[in-house]
Amino acid sequence: MRHYKKGRKLGTSASHTKAIKKNLVNALFINDRIKTTLERAKEIRGDVDRIVTWAKRGDVHSRRLAIAALGDKDLVAEIFTKVDQGLFKDRPGGYTRIMRLGNRRGDAAPIVIMELVQEPVVKKGTVAEPAKKSVISRVTGKGKTAKAVDTVVEAEEAVVEEPTGELVEAVSEIAVEEAVIEEVVADEAAVAEGEAAEVVAEVVAEETQETEDTDK
Repeated sequence: MRHYKKGRKLGTSASHTKAIKKNLVNALFINDRIKTTLERAKEIRGDVDRIVTWAKRGDVHSRRLAIAALGDKDLVAEIFTKVDQGLFKDRPGGYTRIMRLGNRRGDAAPIVIMELVQEPVVKKGTVAEPAKKSVISRVTGKGKTAKAVDTVVEAEEAVVEEPTGELVEAVSEIAVEEAVIEEVVADEAAVAEGEAAEVVAEVVAEETQETEDTDK
């Protein structure tokens, strides 16, 4: 019986399984994403969460525990620095994500991509609820709310039907600018046509002169 020996065996000896898990956790923190089998990804998920929890504590004891688990002081220092700067700040757990890719050819082992969840936590209803309330208040408003909505709608309709003097002046200025631009474009086109005609006339004259010289 396997008393006091929790976890998956992964088809290897105890020392080999320990080394595999340690290397996978190191690779995940270095690259932020690894490709492995489903069983191995599930097996190291608890180790990754434990190290992130130690990094959130940030004390000397937690740092020593992380160094003992990973065996790399520089990597542990990098993890603790990122967490101290705000990584996983509002996330209470679940620091990894597993995405299935299908079965591997040969032994049909399920292959997955495991990555660190670095997106900020967005609480449910923080964005959708205010918009929903505003729509409900406009549609089913009662009392003062309904009167305020009607006043706003009437003001918007008045602005649309009767434009202000500033709006009329702006529209007239835009029309004048468009007319000036059209005149400039027409002048440029006429100048270009005149220059092209002159060039064609010069080319024809040169060809005629060469022909006369040849006949002589």
